[in-house]
Amino acid sequence: MREIEQRGLYYEEFEPDTRYLHRPGRTVTEADNVLFTTLTMNTQALHLDAAWSARQPFGERLVNSMFTLATIVGASVTQLTQGTIVANLGFSEVSFPHPLHHGDTLYSETVVLAKRLSASRPGQGIVTLEHTGRNQDGVVVATATRQVMVWCRDAASVPSDPARDADALDPGAAEPDGIL
Repeated sequence: MREIEQRGLYYEEFEPDTRYLHRPGRTVTEADNVLFTTLTMNTQALHLDAAWSARQPFGERLVNSMFTLATIVGASVTQLTQGTIVANLGFSEVSFPHPLHHGDTLYSETVVLAKRLSASRPGQGIVTLEHTGRNQDGVVVATATRQVMVWCRDAASVPSDPARDADALDPGAAEPDGIL
């Protein structure tokens, strides 16, 4: 019996200008928002106090933006970085152009903006990703640019998945040289 273990992409598999749609979406509940907000010690009344929030410009509590960011990035993990990431290097250009409300469904997508081999860490590469979160109406609720360091296939500390490894599918194929 063939076994396949879910993994993310190796450096060589990331292609700039490729959009990955992460599904299923995640319908956000009031409980999600309150739990995340209290677990992270964020006492912002805009997330917790319905009476106070009713008097604010949006007229209701809003979903914690850090929950939104964590969810759009988290939704990408199994498809892009599960077991292939070395390190999350950082975020830039994070924005929340529209609020997320209780009951909204959050859909996440990622575009590969760029990639380069690491100059200081052989066998690893740096990939720049742009994550976008949209609600059920397609309205952008969050964007973030993130850089991750990932393994190159030949240097990876995790075994490759033969079902996704083109060389395993074609025994006569030449070994990849790791240079793109």
